[in-house]
Amino acid sequence: MAANRTPVSLRLLRLARLAVHLVRGIAIAWLRFPKLSEAEKQAQTRRWSNTLLSILSVSVREHNAPEELPGRCMLALNHISWLDIFVVDARFPATFIAKSEIRSWPMVGWLSTLVGTLYIERGKRSAARHARQTIAAELERGTLIAVFPEGITSFGRSLERFHSALFQPALDAKATLQPVALRYLDAAGRHTDAAGYVGDTSLLESVWTIVSTRHMVAEFNLLAPISVHAQTRRSLAEKTETAIAGALGVPAPRGPSRARHLPHKAPGTNADPPDEPH
Repeated sequence: MAANRTPVSLRLLRLARLAVHLVRGIAIAWLRFPKLSEAEKQAQTRRWSNTLLSILSVSVREHNAPEELPGRCMLALNHISWLDIFVVDARFPATFIAKSEIRSWPMVGWLSTLVGTLYIERGKRSAARHARQTIAAELERGTLIAVFPEGITSFGRSLERFHSALFQPALDAKATLQPVALRYLDAAGRHTDAAGYVGDTSLLESVWTIVSTRHMVAEFNLLAPISVHAQTRRSLAEKTETAIAGALGVPAPRGPSRARHLPHKAPGTNADPPDEPH
């Protein structure tokens, strides 16, 4: 809608501010992070992420967010955009699980690596097993882990089947599983597709769409935590699917995940390791 579009001059200003902020983030992560305590790193990540969202005129509306999360906790979220990471980090700085291709992205990949993103090489069972062990160890030492189990981004109008393999580390570490429902709204409170980073959309195209949008609200809804006691990774995936689908008001996914059949990249930071036998 034209009323929600920004003038070209404002779009260019936002792009310039975004580029400067990204370079600043790389400098902070490279030069300062090694000298900071964990608490100082989290505070810096919150500030940087909030500034990024402010530059893009994205505000965050929280629902049911506690002051602190449990010591061993895994966030499981539906995936819409590269913005999702910063919406989470603006409140609860987390270590994200990403596909290995992200590491080679100019600037974004460098920043992701510097702040400790854990990468999974898709399609290799040995790499998936190693990643599972690494993620479980991080959970056990109190690192907040965030995963996008769909293995693909969407506009938030539907939900894909969740890859159960990504829930195994929560079982191994006996961590709390925290489902989070994300959606993006326009200034009038209606669903917007502007944040969607879907299909063959390039990162630059996605950024241009976002800077062209006057304002967005990222709705960040923390649902009831799920205990991993007496569960399997498949049952955890199904419980999380049901909870997030209900919060978004979309049908629970059925059948195999569409992500398994896409010939092109799944364009977010999600990772979809192969499901190993239970």
